[in-house]
Amino acid sequence: MAKLSDSELSNRKLAAGLTGIFLGAFGVHKFVLGYTRPGVIMLVGSLVGGVVTCGVASFALGVIGLIEGIIYLTKTPEEFQAMYIDAQREWF
Repeated sequence: MAKLSDSELSNRKLAAGLTGIFLGAFGVHKFVLGYTRPGVIMLVGSLVGGVVTCGVASFALGVIGLIEGIIYLTKTPEEFQAMYIDAQREWF
């Protein structure tokens, strides 16, 4: 994949990190990074699984989203580019 400009990379990293922290249970950060399948898995798991498990699945996916958001924000731009843009690493 083509290298993103510094501003595009910073914007995508910030957007993915913040949506991971605040909307992580719904997989919004996955959609921001272009990972449709993991985003749908988290969205359905949170909504349907949350109803079936009385919120336990939603809580667990929220914790995963929080952790991923923090990981995104703590990576250097070069690490973020290599792991999540170039290598298309979908989880953690």
